[in-house]
Amino acid sequence: MTIAIINGPNLNLLGKREPGVYGSKDFESYLEEMRLLFPGVELIYFQSNVEGELINELQRVGFTVSGIVMNPGGYTHTSVAIGDAIAAIQAPVVEVHISNIHAREEFRHISHVSAKAAGTICGLGLTGYELAIRFLLHRLA
Repeated sequence: MTIAIINGPNLNLLGKREPGVYGSKDFESYLEEMRLLFPGVELIYFQSNVEGELINELQRVGFTVSGIVMNPGGYTHTSVAIGDAIAAIQAPVVEVHISNIHAREEFRHISHVSAKAAGTICGLGLTGYELAIRFLLHRLA
């Protein structure tokens, strides 16, 4: 079983960026923990700050992996194209947000991804990624 984790803009700065909102752990360290927690699952990881690269990655893996965990970052609220890419692929996508986007600025309450995703997890910190993987494993069992 292969699950892709796709992170959008500014998530390469986890551990440095606004630790009060996003925590103090970098994603690479967290990813290693996830690989230990799910030894029977191949976790592949991609991060980009560029919208088109995220769409290309969704299309590249979207017909071959078992599922996708995606944090589109700020593109959640602006990118119809990412939502369309999710609708076009075969793999189920779980949308994840580290912060509670509904408790933040009003513009963050809009998601062009949620309606196309199998589910959405927000506000649970990095644990949201683990829960998304568990959901996909349960759904795909």
